[in-house]
Amino acid sequence: SPAFILMLYDLHSHSNCSDGTLTPAQLVTRAKQKGVDVLALTDHDTLAGIEQAQTAAKEQGISLLPGVEISVTWRERLIHIVGLNIDIHNQQLIAGLEYNRSLRDKRAIKMAEKLEKKGIHGVLEGVKRYAGDAAITRTHFARFLVEQGHAKNIDEVFRKFIVSGKPGFVKMQWIDMQTAIKWIVDAGGVAVIAHPGRYKMTRAWLGRLFNDFIAAGGKAIEVNFSSSSKDEISKFAQLANDYQLLASSGSDFHDPQTNWLELGMHKSLPQTVTPVWEGQSWA
Repeated sequence: SPAFILMLYDLHSHSNCSDGTLTPAQLVTRAKQKGVDVLALTDHDTLAGIEQAQTAAKEQGISLLPGVEISVTWRERLIHIVGLNIDIHNQQLIAGLEYNRSLRDKRAIKMAEKLEKKGIHGVLEGVKRYAGDAAITRTHFARFLVEQGHAKNIDEVFRKFIVSGKPGFVKMQWIDMQTAIKWIVDAGGVAVIAHPGRYKMTRAWLGRLFNDFIAAGGKAIEVNFSSSSKDEISKFAQLANDYQLLASSGSDFHDPQTNWLELGMHKSLPQTVTPVWEGQSWA
């Protein structure tokens, strides 16, 4: 019988079409260098980089899974839902993401106004310089504020300026989770809750989130991403099994400088879970 080859899946990554720093082609090249066999490009609320990434993946000899990461509001909380293996020509999905991007632009203007009031000038222009044609994300704000000397690194910007209760924070009402999952499912994709450990929820709240997610047609959670601890991985592996959810795995790569979120560096999934790719024709 043929030898069993362990494929390396990285099902969460970003290019400069959202808040990554590499072009889709550069991202694919780096994934190949890091030993990734199947890469999902999951930019925030946009599909703009997928075709370029697919072309590069064909040249590099790796599999590229078209994906997206959608910001949703669930019970007044921001949650990120990843869609994997979506049809990028699905009109409902395209229109929905366009709507979410318009919300991002409105948020950017409000965030810039709040930071200007704190005496930080030229914010919107500076952030647009970082974003280019991409939808503006909080990471673009963070890069600008680091450049201007207001913080040492991106993490510090988030803590001091752009999380709840801080001067640059703007609460957004994104699309609801049910709608986003419907877009993903109707586009032939699989809906995944991104980095559940980052939402700082109690087990009871995670249970509510998972139940609502499943009721809406969601299928998987990220059991590990690059910054997961062993404890987090086993906790979410157990929860995936408790709720009969599939397990996904990805780095959430944004840029080569953030080396703890490197492509392909996330730990392998525990053998106790069912991987989201099992039985799929993705490899």
